Amino acid sequence: MKKETGELLEILKKSPDLSAYMEMASDDITTPVPISDYLRQVMEEKGLEKKQVIHASGLERKYGYEILRGSCRKKPSRDKILALCFAMRLTGDEVQELLKRTDYLQLYPKYERDSIIFFGFSHRLSLDEVNDLLYEMHYPVID
Repeated sequence: MKKETGELLEILKKSPDLSAYMEMASDDITTPVPISDYLRQVMEEKGLEKKQVIHASGLERKYGYEILRGSCRKKPSRDKILALCFAMRLTGDEVQELLKRTDYLQLYPKYERDSIIFFGFSHRLSLDEVNDLLYEMHYPVID
């Protein structure tokens, strides 16, 4: 049975050394998946084409393809990934799983901006609609 995060934290605190913890928690520790691999997998599962997703995301075409190929020189920002998630019409839960599995911060409902964004995913709003809400509430839009 998988251990909860809090349980892992307690084990980590009590472990005499790192190797003991790593051995004990090996079944519960995950290694992040490259974002390009995860996005391609989701697109394949949903039958989406790269060209359509990149266009709907509002990202510059070349940069969008670099993200999907995994050839970016630096890690794409969380907002760029969220723009692609809106373009793929993911649910809030799907976005949270993608962010968690790819080493990005999940949307945190205690942050008002994140709440607005999660609301958009959960209510199937478009990126433009969410950006309108963010703008109205004086937050940076997803670009």
